[in-house]
Amino acid sequence: MKVRIGLSTGVPAPATLEAFAALLEGLESRGFDSLWLPEVLTGATIDNLVGLAWAAGRTSKLKLGTHVSLVGRNPFRLAKELATLDRLSGGRLLLMAVIGLPDPAELEALGVTKAGRSAEMEETLGLLRRFWAGEAVDHDSDRFHYASAVVEPRPVQEPLEFWLGGVAPAALERAGRVSDGYMPPSCSPAEAVTRRATVVDAATRAGRSIDEEHFGMNVLYARDMIPRELAERLARRSDAPVSELVPVGEAALVAHLHRFIDVGYSKFVVRPATPPTDWDEELDYLAQAVLGFHS
Repeated sequence: MKVRIGLSTGVPAPATLEAFAALLEGLESRGFDSLWLPEVLTGATIDNLVGLAWAAGRTSKLKLGTHVSLVGRNPFRLAKELATLDRLSGGRLLLMAVIGLPDPAELEALGVTKAGRSAEMEETLGLLRRFWAGEAVDHDSDRFHYASAVVEPRPVQEPLEFWLGGVAPAALERAGRVSDGYMPPSCSPAEAVTRRATVVDAATRAGRSIDEEHFGMNVLYARDMIPRELAERLARRSDAPVSELVPVGEAALVAHLHRFIDVGYSKFVVRPATPPTDWDEELDYLAQAVLGFHS
């Protein structure tokens, strides 16, 4: 099983051009697998697609990942943007499809309502795949209308994959039914076992399968202590002790990853629970702790 370690900047992202460039250089020179930029329109973070396009020109090996909202966008334009980004990066684009944060400000920024987001995400995902396959797409729905629409250029990756996350029953069923891989937010190893089995079962019932190496985990970690607000938020989301959700210290982080590897998860996106004051020093810490998992 190939273990891969990427880093998510979280929010806020590096605030200056120089800091972002240094982060990219630090990740690539140390041998991290990928950089992930979140999409939070109302947060103090770099626009995910613009940031990854710039990163593509500054790196040669680092994979470029994003949690991209599939709602509130024109699927044709999005298909072209993502295909172009994959082509300009030489096939290094990684994609997680999300429906966006449910808070009112974010919904307003996306121009959508909470109801119907899941259906719109699935419809958009289906259209993206048809566009990237080179089809002349005919499509007519309440949301989108296309007549013999063709997207060029096409992605380098065939197929350009979409992974899904989520923990609600509907999200797990959708991941099995339509995704290329599954990567939920931080959870306990026991929860990860149950969710993986649910996704696999949903895929089987849909007459398809998900590659056994296409299961990953978003991993929050803390070096000294878990911020109180984060601990309270996680406690509301999971019955597991917070210590099983967010490892504290290097040894705990290493053991945490081992537990997930043991239950079939092999792709990890780590994110510091507290924004680092020095990303270069943070990367040294992480490289010592986790890059030995690469195989």
